[in-house]
Amino acid sequence: MDISTLSLTELRRLQNKVEAEIRRRSDSARKDLLKRMEKMAAEHGLSLDDVLGPDAGEKPAPAAAAAAPKKAPKAKKAATAKPASVIKFRHPENPAIGWTGHGRKPQWVIDWLAAGKNIDDLRAPAAAAA
Repeated sequence: MDISTLSLTELRRLQNKVEAEIRRRSDSARKDLLKRMEKMAAEHGLSLDDVLGPDAGEKPAPAAAAAAPKKAPKAKKAATAKPASVIKFRHPENPAIGWTGHGRKPQWVIDWLAAGKNIDDLRAPAAAAA
């Protein structure tokens, strides 16, 4: 096909057809990949949500953002690096869940305080000694 012989109107029609075909093929490829991933997860006894998390499929990235080149993250200076936060409070039923005491209170802390209990009862052993 020699596009140099096409009129402007014909070129625009062709452009619309090409864009529609690209969207169709992209959607088709995405659906096929999703099916293959679901099958792979099922072979291991998992759902796709178990593998990717429940929010993974909700919002696809905008096409413009995906096409834009990404900036490389700046390297942090060793002198300005923050030390890792220490867990000061532990969940009363699940010690694997903790809170540093900084930022917004987790719901389990809010519930604990609403029940009239003292936050000091949630202190992690290392934080209690400090």
